[in-house]
Amino acid sequence: MQAELIDIRNHMAQYPPFDEMPEELLDRVVGEIEVVYSKAGSKVLELGDPSSWLFYVRSGAVEIYRRTGELYNRIGEGEVFGQFGLLMNRKVRFPAKAIEDTLLYKIPHDTFQYLWENDDNFADFVEIEDRSRLRSAVSRREKSNELMTSKVTRLISREPVTAPCTVRLQEAARIMTENGVSALLLMDEEGEKPRLKGIITDRDLRTRALSEALASETPISEIMSEDLITIRSNMFIFEAMLTMLHNNVHHLPVMDRDEVRGVIALSDIVKYESQSSLYLVSNIYHQQDVKGLKKISLDVRDSFVRMVNEDANSHMIGSAMAGIGRSFTQRLLELGEEKFGPPPVPYCFMALGSMARDEQLVVTDQDNAMILDDSFVPEAHDEYFRVLAKFVSDGLAECGYSYCTGDIMATNQKWRQPLSVWKGYFTDWIENPKAEALLNSNIFFDLDGIYGETEFAEQLKTLVAEKASNSQRFLAMMARNALNRTPPIGFFRTFVLEEDGKQQKTFNLKRRGTAPLSDLIRIHALACQSRAQNSFERLKAIGNTKLLMEDDLGNLRDALEFISIVRIRHQALAIEAGREPDNNVRPEDLSPFERSHLKDAFQVVNNAQKFLRFRYNAQVARNV
Repeated sequence: MQAELIDIRNHMAQYPPFDEMPEELLDRVVGEIEVVYSKAGSKVLELGDPSSWLFYVRSGAVEIYRRTGELYNRIGEGEVFGQFGLLMNRKVRFPAKAIEDTLLYKIPHDTFQYLWENDDNFADFVEIEDRSRLRSAVSRREKSNELMTSKVTRLISREPVTAPCTVRLQEAARIMTENGVSALLLMDEEGEKPRLKGIITDRDLRTRALSEALASETPISEIMSEDLITIRSNMFIFEAMLTMLHNNVHHLPVMDRDEVRGVIALSDIVKYESQSSLYLVSNIYHQQDVKGLKKISLDVRDSFVRMVNEDANSHMIGSAMAGIGRSFTQRLLELGEEKFGPPPVPYCFMALGSMARDEQLVVTDQDNAMILDDSFVPEAHDEYFRVLAKFVSDGLAECGYSYCTGDIMATNQKWRQPLSVWKGYFTDWIENPKAEALLNSNIFFDLDGIYGETEFAEQLKTLVAEKASNSQRFLAMMARNALNRTPPIGFFRTFVLEEDGKQQKTFNLKRRGTAPLSDLIRIHALACQSRAQNSFERLKAIGNTKLLMEDDLGNLRDALEFISIVRIRHQALAIEAGREPDNNVRPEDLSPFERSHLKDAFQVVNNAQKFLRFRYNAQVARNV
């Protein structure tokens, strides 16, 4: 092959769909290419003309227009256009114009037709739009992961072992021994149909019965666990894993409406979940001091990397990391109460930001607060909570969760207040919104009670859901602030990079990618009265209200997933290479596949921000 053709081949092999094309097909394409040059401002395709070529951009940029003259897309290096006319009626459907001096490779129709008939990946690529390609890229990752595609019923190996909730302790132990199970479901048999009432596990027998020397005739109802965490039979294994992580439970009854299908245990999920985040959480609660917690915190990054290498999706990874972070926090609070004594008044420890959203990764700081009971008296009680908050914050820092540079921590007295004060905070933020105040308090609209009287946090979620949707000025101010962070994509679909400082020639996937997405999703969710915190769950809630079209919701889901996964893989690769992980990416370190689909994803963010400005009149908010 001539040197010129080798150069063409090597360039095309970097970009989809040619990057996955069999060598013999790619050689055929290269051998039949015609090279053309288009000056800036010249027309490449005119509406209605015969469509005979697929165009590949070697260098330069091309604008694609709708038949109305409206701009449809901008095409840059490594991208193709002209396929729609070839697929439909051999007429140009989308006219094109070079917007800078552009070098093009023209692939003849007959070659295009041959590729379409003989290469499924090529056919899929040219048959669907950019955002559909993004969706295809996301779904391909999900299909490769068994946790994502297997239902929890796959883990059920036997009929559930049950007993009436009126049985005695010795009888319950006998039933569990004879059936070889570690958990016994206890049923309320009053009424027409038995109803699940509670559960008893081997651990319960050890810690609640044997250690307390209870009599064998003790009613099992005295030690069983009620208000059970359950999972529906149509849910996936990864959802069971997240439920166990979030609630620190080792057994989940599987329900089909009101009927118990079976019980899945921690050991069942570990069969599929080799990254061992569940075991890590279990080990956290066995540690007796901060030194022990610090030691096992070294396993967090290993767990993260294993999940990435096993193709877990961003929701699984973010939820697992948040579950691990919650567990460190909860154990530190338990250790703190053992050290300083029981709290003088009830309180709730509240997670904020990415932990509350179940979107935490390994590069994170601590964002938290305390809600105190309204019986709190500062002079009598605050010293206890100040000392406890410092113990927890220092412990989290020892375990790798750095102090918040903005001082959004329970160690700050402003964020350690009674419930009534917190309600006042949120009411003022919503009813009397000020741009700067909301910019600093934005993180509080992602909240989750993780320890103590978690009902306090639920009351705040209810207040926000009721008030936020009725304050257009508040939503406009939030939208205005959300528009301050824009995706790193320029007018010609090129990446916009940092120009100075140690991060020059990079773009930040959190600040310019996932953060703008979570910001705009949050605003739509607040407008819809949703109490959800996770961005994917918020999108589901938004879909139920029809505020956004299903296609737009799908685009946002796919963009969030793809940007998150690129960010996650960037951090995992840094850890494996012995570098400190961060969020700053150089375009040249990305694969052509990642570069191409990141551009699609950032364009989704860009379009979504335009709608945000229109929907909430954010431009007017700038002048308020």
